[in-house]
Amino acid sequence: MRHLLLAAAAASLAVPALAQDAAPIPSPGEIAAGAPASDWVAIAASDLLVMDLAADAKGKPRRVVIHLMPAPFSQGWIGNIRKLAAAHWWDGTSVNRAQDNYVAQWGDATEKKALPKGLATIPEAQYQTDNDGSIKTIWNNGGSQPARSMMTVTMSPKTPPTTKVSDPYSSSFAFAAGIPLGVVSKVEPGPKKSDAEGQPLPSWDYAVIDKAWPVHCYGAVGVGRNMSPDTGSGAELYAVIGHAPRHLDRNIAVVGRVISGIEHLSSLPRGTGALGFYETEAERLPIRSIRIASELPKSEQPRFQYLSTESSSFKRYADARQKSPRPLFHPSRGRCRYL
Repeated sequence: MRHLLLAAAAASLAVPALAQDAAPIPSPGEIAAGAPASDWVAIAASDLLVMDLAADAKGKPRRVVIHLMPAPFSQGWIGNIRKLAAAHWWDGTSVNRAQDNYVAQWGDATEKKALPKGLATIPEAQYQTDNDGSIKTIWNNGGSQPARSMMTVTMSPKTPPTTKVSDPYSSSFAFAAGIPLGVVSKVEPGPKKSDAEGQPLPSWDYAVIDKAWPVHCYGAVGVGRNMSPDTGSGAELYAVIGHAPRHLDRNIAVVGRVISGIEHLSSLPRGTGALGFYETEAERLPIRSIRIASELPKSEQPRFQYLSTESSSFKRYADARQKSPRPLFHPSRGRCRYL
């Protein structure tokens, strides 16, 4: 199965007006459907977390599949999640919380179940990651740009270099290995030039991605925790089922995203307790098992691909989502971008 990146909350960017005579742009769905096989990336079974819930009232199975974050993001927590899945720790636990327009959360409702030995304690610093060169493209007000992008430098010593902010929760927005990221940049100086009288000429410096982190979009899976400095072990997880709570970025670890079965979580009855927690055992949804897909028999392993975020097809897809040249939208009016 194929899936596209849904990052509805992560790209709040202003779109420039389209020219009235602009050539028609294919719809995002048409671009994805026409993408060559070389632009699709298979997700390894070892990177899929499969959660089988109790069947619904009609006896229909309920399966949720989560794509775990690729390296280098959130790997400490993901290491713990792999150990928890291998120990079958979640078997017999439950979905304990469904808060409207926020999250569905699962784990041990009793908080008494012993954890497997050897789980790591991860520092808060790992909520974000140093850019190791894996980020190829950023999205800014002008569309997609190389991760190393030129920016105008103000020559006055009283005015620091500035660049447009395209995301209220980060300095820019990026994609890498199929996932949406918030990023902050640092400035690297470019060559400085002077005129014949020795006066400095306007020049360009480079905005280079310094730190990056996964963002809380719809379907994102995060790690429940207690008050800081606790960062959670990974035993308590949640999935975003409402409008993207981006204020959680870099405050809670994001370890993956639901790529199949989100409806089994988003459609649950809302909890009546504080923060949407279920107040009785009868309200909780039992979890039959959670496994890394590679542990399942070959015939039961789900297979998924994603449209490479480094591909030309994805750049066309993102551009089409930004401009939306369809009857529902007026092409000459600025609006937020949704990817």
